[in-house]
Amino acid sequence: MTTTNNSGLFGLDVKNEAYQQYFIGQSYLNALAGDEQVDVNVSNVTFEPGCRNNWHIHHNGYQILLVTSGEGWYQEAGKPAQLLHPGDVVTIHPGVKHWHGATKDSWFAHIAITKGTSEWLEPVDDEAYAKL
Repeated sequence: MTTTNNSGLFGLDVKNEAYQQYFIGQSYLNALAGDEQVDVNVSNVTFEPGCRNNWHIHHNGYQILLVTSGEGWYQEAGKPAQLLHPGDVVTIHPGVKHWHGATKDSWFAHIAITKGTSEWLEPVDDEAYAKL
């Protein structure tokens, strides 16, 4: 079990209170770039072991995940979950229902490059997550 946080280059920054309602467990958010004149958001998101976000969909844009530390999961609806490691890149197209988060026993961090709006859906089923 990885009990120490290795949040990588960008650190934890602050607890992700603005989006906590869409997560199971604690996450941390470090906004790296965001400007009203720039139509993408770039943030470092760190998940404690067992933390994951709800199923969600990106509209009018996309999301790119650049895994920087730990081990995590990415899953699209109707497909098997993919185990992620540092250096992995995930491109998420508009309208794709998905979730991502840490494994049960490892911290996980990724840079999220997001354009458009997010539609937050139901939490990931605890029983399904426990089987990963």
